[in-house]
Amino acid sequence: MAPSLWRSWLPAIGVSLLTSLLVILPFFRLGNASGHDFQFHAASWLDAAGQWKEGIAYPRWTEWANHGFGEPRFIFYPPLSWMLGAALSFVVPWNAVPAAFIALTQTIAGVCAFSLARRLLPKPAAVFGAVCYAANPYALLVVYMRSDFAEQLASAFFPLLVLFTLQIKGLPQAPGNSQRRATAFFSLVFAVIWLCNAPAGVLATYSSVVLFAAVAFFERSRRSVVQGAMGLLLGFSLTAFYLLPAAYEQQWVNIGQALSSGLLPTQNFLYTTINDPEHNLFNWIASSVAILLIGITGIAAISGHARTANRAGGESKRAWSVLLLLAGLASLLMLHSTSFLWANLPELRFVQFPWRWMAVLAIPYAYFLAAAFTHSRLRWTWVVMILAVSAGSAVFLVHHAWWDSEDIPSIQAAIRDGRGFDGTDEYDPRGDDHYDLPESAPVYHFLEAHDIDKNDTPPQAQAFVEKWTAENRELRVTAKKSVRLSLRLLNYPAWKVEVNGQAVAPGRLTEYGGMIVPLPAGKSHVRVYFTRTPDRVIGGILSVISALTTLLLLYGLGRRKLT
Repeated sequence: MAPSLWRSWLPAIGVSLLTSLLVILPFFRLGNASGHDFQFHAASWLDAAGQWKEGIAYPRWTEWANHGFGEPRFIFYPPLSWMLGAALSFVVPWNAVPAAFIALTQTIAGVCAFSLARRLLPKPAAVFGAVCYAANPYALLVVYMRSDFAEQLASAFFPLLVLFTLQIKGLPQAPGNSQRRATAFFSLVFAVIWLCNAPAGVLATYSSVVLFAAVAFFERSRRSVVQGAMGLLLGFSLTAFYLLPAAYEQQWVNIGQALSSGLLPTQNFLYTTINDPEHNLFNWIASSVAILLIGITGIAAISGHARTANRAGGESKRAWSVLLLLAGLASLLMLHSTSFLWANLPELRFVQFPWRWMAVLAIPYAYFLAAAFTHSRLRWTWVVMILAVSAGSAVFLVHHAWWDSEDIPSIQAAIRDGRGFDGTDEYDPRGDDHYDLPESAPVYHFLEAHDIDKNDTPPQAQAFVEKWTAENRELRVTAKKSVRLSLRLLNYPAWKVEVNGQAVAPGRLTEYGGMIVPLPAGKSHVRVYFTRTPDRVIGGILSVISALTTLLLLYGLGRRKLT
């Protein structure tokens, strides 16, 4: 980065970092905010970091889930958030990882918001927009009460998605950027969002489609639609190494549990109540935050419109119209009147919570506030108002959050003691009910060689564990008669079993989905390993091809200016 360009970005980086540190300030006194998803993410970080120490670069099987029986969580949950959390553990102590994650993510969020606003607004206004986005009320709700680190990371990149969507049609046009380069950048950001969080990926997909259609309408051009479709296709292809296995292998797990009671869109529209007081309390809080965002966005949009309507040859006016449309879409989809869309649009129901559209609404919120900030007479009024909104939201949410610094140490202790942690309903392999799994089970035991599952160990068999890692287990067994070896491992199609070098078909226990391996009398070498299934191979190839295509657009064809 050139020194002059670095200096132009330095204020935004500094202010975004300062804002993110203010966001995590309560952590220094109260400990970690233990929101709804905290234990899920912390456990994933710990498991991934442990597998890296075993030499597994890209984990697929979560070893310590289901109390050591494991689950294919890392196949279905996008990788960037759990990889970032695991990586931070090598830099800061484990109990400081959540705060470090939040600080880093919200700094990125502010810088991305600045990148969008600076294309259309004066630099001071763009810096103000960065602050507004880094500490927007929905981000604070996620930080203090939800602990959905993956969605938080994905939301940090949303402003760039909007920026490159607009740049594909030259609204605004960055120096030296062709439509093809803008398409490549859009694809990269779109892929990053999907690789952070799947519900955020669904939001990004629908938002992008609406934005491309809106730009095409305002510009009276079909080319934006074509370029947008190319960008979406390339973005999906970049994620194929994750998305294709996640889609194909859904048939092997109870993925429908992601939409169990309490997680349905119909139960989470604004101010919806069900027969669950805790759910109703949180939904009331989330709904109130949504109304606050909607109200301030509307006021700022009206105030900022007069100031920006005639700037930059009409670019700001068209961008204002597109962002207003995006704000309207996000606001409407949080209302129960749109339930027919949630029931019929592909994959939209897997967003689960309609109020998640606040992640999208936060972009117009920050941009319109930045635009309103350009009005010199009211500048300090807006500063005071946003400080009051952010500080007030933070105080309220901090007061209602659950603070606990023992979550991570307790998970560490459970892994160290071999007890592991709870599994996830939707990632439980078919044929198993993970609530039936024993919380304390040996890594192996023997069963008689008949159909009745017995837990007593026949004295005629002995075993020695040669290797036991997340993806490879090897044992030497000596048995005086045929036995069945029961492993502390859930049977999943990607696991392959060899006995004395010959592939065998494993069975499963009747009371739960634990793997059993039939063994003959005598000495046996048992190897159980996690294979690279064809869907993973095909997905990896597609991602490599797409990455090369993206590089070609960025550094090859993209250098030729389109006429």
